[in-house]
Amino acid sequence: MASKNTTPIRTRAGETEKVTINLGYVDLGQVDLMVQEGFYSNRTDFIRTAIRNQLTTHADVVRQTVARKTLELGLRHYTRADLEAVQERNEKLHIQVLGLATIAADVTPELVEATIESITVLGVLQASREIKAVLANKMS
Repeated sequence: MASKNTTPIRTRAGETEKVTINLGYVDLGQVDLMVQEGFYSNRTDFIRTAIRNQLTTHADVVRQTVARKTLELGLRHYTRADLEAVQERNEKLHIQVLGLATIAADVTPELVEATIESITVLGVLQASREIKAVLANKMS
C-alpha cells in the first residue's frame, strides 16, 4: 500500500546505487564468455539480469514479507512539511521502507528527533550527515 509520497521502484529505473561484488575467477570468466558470445552487452548487464531473475523467482516471498512487515515498497520522500505535520499532531513516525528513503535537505536534526521514533530502510537512505547521525540510534 503506497502513500502519496511513495513511488513504485520500477517507475524510477534511471536512479541506481552502485554495488561492489567479488566473484571467483571461474565465475567471472564464465560471465565474460557470455558477454563475448553476445548474450549480454557487458558484465553489468549480466549481473543486473541475474539479480532481476532471482527477484522474480522470489517475488511472492518479497510481497508477503512487505505486507507482513508493513513496509512501504518504492521510493519514499519525507519533506519538512510532512514532518512538521507529524509534529503538529504530536505523533512519531515508525518508518519502514524497502527501496529508497529520502529526507529533504531543509529538514533539521531537531525536527527529525522530534518526529521519527524508529527507521528501517532495506535499500538506501539519502539524508544529510547530520540527519543520519540523529537517526543512527533509531535504526533497526
